[in-house]
Amino acid sequence: MSSSANGGVKAAKKSAFSCEPCRRRKVKCRGEHPTCNRCLARSEACVYKLGPTLYYTQKLEGRIAELEAALRHHGGQTSLSPDVAGHVQSIASGESSSAKQALQRQVIGASFEGLKFDKEGSITFHGPTSFFQLPAHNSFESPLARGPSSTVTIEDGPDKRERLVANAWQQRLLETLAETPQPFQHLLQSHWCWIQPLFNFVYRPAFTRDMEVLGPYYSHMLLNAMLSHSIRWCKADPEIREKLIPFDDGALFERQAHALLQEDLLRGHSKIPTVQTLLLLSAQESGRGNRTQAWLYSGMAFRLVEDMGINIDGQKYAGSVQLSDEDIEIRRRLFWSCYFYDKMISLYLGRSPSIQHSQVSPPQIMLDDSAENDLWIPHGVSYPNGITYPPTQAHSISCFVRVCQLSVILNQILIHIYDPYHQNTEVEMESCLEREGHALAIFWDDLPVFLKIDPAELPQYCPPSHIVTLNCLYHTFKVLLYRPMLFHQASRTGSRRLNADHLLVCITSATSIIAIFDLFCRSFGDGHCVLAVSYSIYTAASIFLLQVQADPSHDQQSIWRLEFCIRGLERIKVSNPVIASALSLIIGKLSNIDPAILTDYLRQQLHVAESDHIPATRSGIPRPTITSDASYPEVDNFSQSDPFQIPSIDDFNLDQFQISPEMFETYAALEPISSIDESFL
Repeated sequence: MSSSANGGVKAAKKSAFSCEPCRRRKVKCRGEHPTCNRCLARSEACVYKLGPTLYYTQKLEGRIAELEAALRHHGGQTSLSPDVAGHVQSIASGESSSAKQALQRQVIGASFEGLKFDKEGSITFHGPTSFFQLPAHNSFESPLARGPSSTVTIEDGPDKRERLVANAWQQRLLETLAETPQPFQHLLQSHWCWIQPLFNFVYRPAFTRDMEVLGPYYSHMLLNAMLSHSIRWCKADPEIREKLIPFDDGALFERQAHALLQEDLLRGHSKIPTVQTLLLLSAQESGRGNRTQAWLYSGMAFRLVEDMGINIDGQKYAGSVQLSDEDIEIRRRLFWSCYFYDKMISLYLGRSPSIQHSQVSPPQIMLDDSAENDLWIPHGVSYPNGITYPPTQAHSISCFVRVCQLSVILNQILIHIYDPYHQNTEVEMESCLEREGHALAIFWDDLPVFLKIDPAELPQYCPPSHIVTLNCLYHTFKVLLYRPMLFHQASRTGSRRLNADHLLVCITSATSIIAIFDLFCRSFGDGHCVLAVSYSIYTAASIFLLQVQADPSHDQQSIWRLEFCIRGLERIKVSNPVIASALSLIIGKLSNIDPAILTDYLRQQLHVAESDHIPATRSGIPRPTITSDASYPEVDNFSQSDPFQIPSIDDFNLDQFQISPEMFETYAALEPISSIDESFL
């Protein structure tokens, strides 16, 4: 707790070596490594850009020397002497946070072997029970009795960052000078624009360099997977569609990726490009609705991550392996890419997440932040009458780090509220609600202004796609956290306890999602909508459907919002066919609603569903309309004179929600919509 709350506790002294988040917030930082206590509590990336002072370094070295001497002196004893016990207790009580961190690193290192090379020369990791090592004598001893670890800890520093950034800019320059033929250049640029900033599957500088020299971070398999994944974004372009004809309309890329993947797996010595290929193939199958293939490919990727020790911090626990700065950077990014994707595909399928982070996991620190300053332009989107989208700073590294922080919160929500294998208890769910609700509030407060989209004050120009997705996911996770509370029952009394604030949060977040989605479509069309945004629209629709069911007065506002979601999902299912399954679930629920209160469009969709025929094409589907003169563009080509007109936010009524007593009472009597709560695919 803060020192102000305890008059007898002396205020902590501000460290001369503060991390960047604490400097930005102008709060005290104790300078703990690798993560200060404030950043650890906020699950925030703790970055030190300035070197420690000489006094600070000498103090740390002296303290560690004292600990090492004490441990050596008492190494042969089975229990600690009172002096050493008091020394350790003083550390635990907070007398020296830096020494405590150093001791924790020693304890972990003493019981942790780190990374190794196998006999084929591949990096791997195995625990003490494996076939691949004999149990060492010290594996049965107390960690404190083993003495200092041989694991070397090397902190991130400005020199490493400068080397990585300089290399990234050099490779980007060489990339611009290279003459990549079409359609390959167009497809790769589509990946770097719409996919890479959000998921960071592939480290661009290493990939483009090794593509020229056939280095370890490139493979033909990975290239074909990237091309195949980008096909769905680019087929609308007539010029690119024509150039894809010699490649069987792009299907050749996918066949080659699968064939090369099978050969790679049969060899049994997979590398990082194999993991990246599996992630891209899984994402592609997810969009199609092929849940078995998507789950299988992602699971293989996650297993390989563990097999290659990518889930281990290669900087602190390198063991006998020497990794370059670039190797460490790539492995960090890939681990957190897998962590984020694991949470999303678990969310889509209604299953338990596979990857968990621990004390030995790589930190959420990306030293190469060169992509932060890239100018983002919506690749493949054309505008009429000389209208152009103004180049915007990408902020892709900041966005990726923040989405990783969000995925940590989602992980807790999935485990403690949506566990499909056991019934989460009332106490567990309420504890998660309080804890993760607070975490989401801190996340939003700390989110930099350049990453934050205020639905009540939408900008004229839509921010880059990955920033849109970040904001949509934030509101989606709020709905996921509070939505179960709309059906929450007291386990003993049987009475339902519905908090009006929970209902208001769900409706506000759902409306924020469609407002941001509307801005996205006005600027970029709907042809580049990623699956994560599609899921956000689907989640918003579940709330509006509940509103329509619970509102005895048949308020047309909630019906209009539901129609907006269905129209949007109908349009984006062209690039994400899996949306057809979600649409059928929502439209199926319309049959339980009085047709008289539905709009003509919703009655039409219900009639189509009842006839077991849902159109798979865009033809004949009316465009979603916000205002009388606003319309969405067709995929990549805008038909309106000014696509950047500011949406009429009043139509979304973000600040004018009214929950009548009748609606509140009806919500308390509703049963959960299990088909919508379960899964997406």
